[in-house]
Amino acid sequence: MVFNAKAFRSAAEFLSSSYVGQVACLILDIRMPEMDGLELQHRLAETSQRVPIVFATGHANDNEEKRAMQGGAVAVLRKPVSEGLLFDAIQSALGRSLYP
Repeated sequence: MVFNAKAFRSAAEFLSSSYVGQVACLILDIRMPEMDGLELQHRLAETSQRVPIVFATGHANDNEEKRAMQGGAVAVLRKPVSEGLLFDAIQSALGRSLYP
């Protein structure tokens, strides 16, 4: 399977892009510069952007992981993430996606 991916330097860059509302899945870290992944998840929810999110992080604590899942995350994967786990989480996210 081939995925079409786009990388952004920051959450703010993503939010100001034309991709908001058009992505099938986001892969985020919980801790990112400027705006963390949990804040991005929250901002998307506030604007009714229902995009499946997979978190891949090396720094999450149990509270952050719980907040991510309560916010609707598909998965919170601890780094280093195996290729198989990441692929399975993306497949699950795409199954929830509003876009083909």
